[in-house]
Amino acid sequence: MRAIYYITPFLLIGFAGNPSHAIDGLPTLAWETETIFKQPESAIYDEKRDILYVSNINGEGMAKDGNGFISKLELDGTVTELEWVKGLDGPKGLTISGDKLYASDITALVEIDIEQGTITNRYEAEGAQFMNDVAADANGNVYVSDMITNTIHRLSDGAFSVWIHDEQLENPNGLHVEDDKIILGAWGNMKDDFSTEVPGNLKTISLADGTIKDLGNGMAVGNLDGVEADGNGNYYVTDWMAGTLMHIKPSGEAQTLLELGNGSADHEVLLNQGIIIIPMMKNDKVLAYKIAQ
Repeated sequence: MRAIYYITPFLLIGFAGNPSHAIDGLPTLAWETETIFKQPESAIYDEKRDILYVSNINGEGMAKDGNGFISKLELDGTVTELEWVKGLDGPKGLTISGDKLYASDITALVEIDIEQGTITNRYEAEGAQFMNDVAADANGNVYVSDMITNTIHRLSDGAFSVWIHDEQLENPNGLHVEDDKIILGAWGNMKDDFSTEVPGNLKTISLADGTIKDLGNGMAVGNLDGVEADGNGNYYVTDWMAGTLMHIKPSGEAQTLLELGNGSADHEVLLNQGIIIIPMMKNDKVLAYKIAQ
C-alpha cells in the first residue's frame, strides 16, 4: 500500500499499511514526525493531560552544555511546543510521579513542575557518570539507572542516594516498574566505546530488597534501552545498537518485531490506544506504530 503523507508546519504523518521495516506484518507505521528533534531519547505519556513528552539531548550525551530540552506532542504526532522546557544538559529517561516530570540529566535527576513547565529541583548524584532511564513506583519513589557505574539511584522522601551498586546490573539502562519489582533492560558489559562482546538481557530487581535475577533463561538478546509491558505478561524492548523493537517473553525468548535503524531509544507504549511511540535518536524523528490488540 502506498503511504499518504499529511504535512503541517511541525509534522509529517505517514499512514502505511505495509511499512518496509515491519516484519511479518506485525506493528504498522501510524505516523512519523519531521526531523525537527535534536537527538530524541525518551518518550512518556501524560495520561492526565493527554500529551506526550520527549527528551532531546541536543549535543554530546555526556556534555554539560545547557542545550538539552523537553518537547510536547499530541497523540497524533503534532508538536505543540518543541522546546517546552529548556536549560538541561543531556536529558534522557523520563517518568511522571504526581504532577512532576522527572528527567535524568547526565549526573542529576531533574524535577519539572508540569503545570508551570519549569524546573523546580535538581538532585545531583555523587559519583554518577551517565544517568539514563527513570521510573517511579506506586509510592512515589523515583529510580534512575547509571549505565557506566552499574548503579541505580533512588529519590525517596526528598533524599537522592544510591539504591543499588552491583556488577550484576551489567550496565543498566531501561527501567520499568511492575508490581513489586523493576524490569531492567541491561546493555551488557560494555567497553569504553559502548560496544559489548556479550550483549545484555532483561533482569528483575526486587523493590523490597534489591535482589537481582535474570528474567527467564538469561539469554543475551541485545544492547537494551527502553522496556515497557505489553499488558499480557510480556515486554516491548528496544535495542539501541541494532535499532530494533523486540517482544520478549518471561522465559527470555525474544522476537524482533521491527528493524528501524541504529538509535531506537526509550519508547512509550499506550495500550489503550494500541500505539508504541519510539524516539529515533540518530534520525531526529519520533515514530508511532500501531500494535495488534
